[in-house]
Amino acid sequence: MTEAGWHADPEGRHDYRYWDGSAWTEHVSTNGVQSQAPLGGGDAAEQAEAQPAGEQQTYAPQQGYAPQAAYQPQQQDAYAQQYAAQQAAVAADPWQGLSGDLIDGTYSEVEGTGPQKQNDRLLRVRIDQPFMAKQGAMVAYQGNVDFAYQGGGAAKFLKKAVTGEGLSLMQVSGQGDVFLADNGKHVHILHVENGGISVSGHSVLAFSASLQWDVERVKGGSIAAGGLFNTTLRGTGWVVVTTEGSPVVLNPAEAPTFADAQALVAWSINLQTSIRSTFTAGSLIGRGSGEAFQVSFQGPGFVIVQPSEEPPPHQQA
Repeated sequence: MTEAGWHADPEGRHDYRYWDGSAWTEHVSTNGVQSQAPLGGGDAAEQAEAQPAGEQQTYAPQQGYAPQAAYQPQQQDAYAQQYAAQQAAVAADPWQGLSGDLIDGTYSEVEGTGPQKQNDRLLRVRIDQPFMAKQGAMVAYQGNVDFAYQGGGAAKFLKKAVTGEGLSLMQVSGQGDVFLADNGKHVHILHVENGGISVSGHSVLAFSASLQWDVERVKGGSIAAGGLFNTTLRGTGWVVVTTEGSPVVLNPAEAPTFADAQALVAWSINLQTSIRSTFTAGSLIGRGSGEAFQVSFQGPGFVIVQPSEEPPPHQQA
């Protein structure tokens, strides 16, 4: 006589059916879920019920027979509970089993509203109002964010075509966070309140839409003097500029200040500017200094200079 226990369902409709020691019962199990299903009226059921338990060859388990191991629903339930607990633990801590500076909080987001430096080379803007950003500067974003081309109008388009100076912008709006960068350049945030700043167009990463911008000729300069035009931003808001390396900030009120036009990043618009030329006849035969034009600054204010000479925008590829 086969002992009572769970064995393969003789009808094959379920994974297991319970044998009470003398007959098959209505208790079945499929994929670990127990239910009740009486034996059907087919030939398999008739054969299973007709044959004595000790003589069944096909459907009744024989003495000592056990399909691999006797099925224990309680044991399978324990496995299911253990697996569910493991999945819950992973959901609660997605970094479980991992370690290192990339996931220990060293590089977590820096919280705050508006523009926030995440590190020296990456900016995050939490959108509280639309803002302008350099086209192609977005590296990631979270939330419902919209990016739209922002033209500067016909006048600014013509100025850019003639001078090479200008901005290629996109307007960013919506709700969420936008991460911006420009080829690994250093990022700097400036706040403007009823004032203005003159910035080289290639150094502008982003600015608030409340600021008004235009392309203006540097006083004392001309197209013939190296294309000395800059982008001015006026009003109240914020602007983010980039530099190749760590910049230096000079105060022209301390002494007359001169800077290479290609190393200039930005300056306060109240400064008096002029162009100084060191071009000599020797430059034509290779005996010049290589520094043909500089911008001169006088008055109280600031001049931001980077440790790199970038070509004017119209010469960049």
